[in-house]
Amino acid sequence: MKKVRALVLTGYGLNCDYETDYSLKTAGADSHRVHINQIISPASLQPKNSLDPYQILVFGGGFSWGDDHGAGVLMAAKIRHHLGEELSRFISEGKLVLGICNGFQAMVNLGLVPAFGMKYRERTVALTYNDSGNFIDTWVNLRVNNLSPCIFTQGIDTIELPVRHGEGKFFAEDERIGRLLTDNQVVLTYADRMGKQAKGAWPANPNGSLGDIAGICDPTGRLFGLMPHPEAYNHFTNHPDWTRKKECLSRKGKVPPSGEGDGIRIFRNAVDYARENL
Repeated sequence: MKKVRALVLTGYGLNCDYETDYSLKTAGADSHRVHINQIISPASLQPKNSLDPYQILVFGGGFSWGDDHGAGVLMAAKIRHHLGEELSRFISEGKLVLGICNGFQAMVNLGLVPAFGMKYRERTVALTYNDSGNFIDTWVNLRVNNLSPCIFTQGIDTIELPVRHGEGKFFAEDERIGRLLTDNQVVLTYADRMGKQAKGAWPANPNGSLGDIAGICDPTGRLFGLMPHPEAYNHFTNHPDWTRKKECLSRKGKVPPSGEGDGIRIFRNAVDYARENL
């Protein structure tokens, strides 16, 4: 079986790297946690890692550089300055990029998503402070746009994942949101417990995101950013209601869940695509 190599960045306030690395390995990838300095520092200062051996690059969650100057701003600036050309080559070779929470914020600041017209260095949307003004830590229901080209969500209709952020409100001009919808670059939207569109209502839409947008992709579907954390649902016991769900299924004579959480599906889609196409 072809080996798929994945790179998960760590360091300077980034977290969730262990869970992300675990999720990728569970999905079948040869995943590596690498400190960001080993990627962006000049080779003259220390042995430098290259993006070239990898097929999947993940910008994970956390508070990179303390979210100084805004969430993901400094991380995006450092990557643009030190890794710009190498990252552009990585993308042009058809490889995959996933940004989760803080990683999504960095991708937006870099212009990697939505990348209208395949312009991967032009920022056109924003992720800003939650309407509540508070940090949010909860679970949300999500609807998947099955017309989206997104590689990561193929075969998924709905999914429940945790969110934990202070700057997760998706914001853009009406024209740009309209273009995202028309081009099916809106991948995930917040929904209520019945799976219906949140329509901006709290708590189904936890941060006030315009259009209930929780995740978007580039025009190819190979670059995907989302505020919810799929790596945090890597096992069925991660869910706060797992004991209740297990008991309900048992009483109905059904086999209780075990093993993987639903978030692994997002990583497995990426690994399977990379194995078949890269």
